[in-house]
Amino acid sequence: MRILTLLIGLVLSCTAFAETQINVVGLFSGKAILAINGSQPKTWSVGQTTPEGVRIISANSEKVVLEADGKRRELGMGQGISVGSSSGDTSGAQTATLFGNNQGHFIGDGFINGTSVKFLVDTGATTVAMSSVQADRLGLVYMTSERESRVGTASGTAKAWRVSLNTVKVGDIVLHQVDAMVIAGNSPPVVLLGMSVLNRVQMQRDGLVMTLTKKY
Repeated sequence: MRILTLLIGLVLSCTAFAETQINVVGLFSGKAILAINGSQPKTWSVGQTTPEGVRIISANSEKVVLEADGKRRELGMGQGISVGSSSGDTSGAQTATLFGNNQGHFIGDGFINGTSVKFLVDTGATTVAMSSVQADRLGLVYMTSERESRVGTASGTAKAWRVSLNTVKVGDIVLHQVDAMVIAGNSPPVVLLGMSVLNRVQMQRDGLVMTLTKKY
């Protein structure tokens, strides 16, 4: 009897510490593409429940509402969450999940100063970098910056301005006062997520999945 009690306690202990990692890969009306515990992404419809016990409550092109571990969570594209931890605290570390395209570039959605943008991870960029067209859309004031310079582009050199972004958000990660560069013209077509962000996160790549975890 004592051995049986110990075995039951061990099973319950392992269950209490079990975690389920959920990452949102794609969002559509009535459907969500989820990668669970590092598995290949799979499409789930509203009302379905995954083998891990994650139920899809609602979904559209902007967010999905999931029910797991008796609680409901709202996640956007590229966001991830761990549920079922022993502490009951599912906030954990701030993380973001990005997925590689056919060219091997890792792309994800995010926000700059509260406005949505599309990021492309670029370890060769010293700061976050964007075109002046993108900066204008974000409402950034950059032409008055005293930190003006020139940078090389595919079509030659271009004028550039160094600015500081109040907030950069990708996935669950929120960073404040992030150095960035605005490049005159309409290139690059997406915002480059450079080292002024990447130096502040831990990067882990597994095939076409890249996970960022905030360090500070």
